[in-house]
Amino acid sequence: MTTAAQSSPVLCTVKDAVVLLRLGRSTVYELMAAGQLPYIKLGRARRIKRADIDAFVDQLQPQSV
Repeated sequence: MTTAAQSSPVLCTVKDAVVLLRLGRSTVYELMAAGQLPYIKLGRARRIKRADIDAFVDQLQPQSV
């Protein structure tokens, strides 16, 4: 039996974030550099908390035409 904890990592790689957000790699790095998508640096690796990805998506506002 698969639980949510097993299928959803707590810390995501940039590649994971690209897949989850359906954005390009450069865009994710730009969001991180701008402080819009918080990340943790462990050695040379950057990891993004799944909760921070969810919070980023939740704060997005729809564009009016």
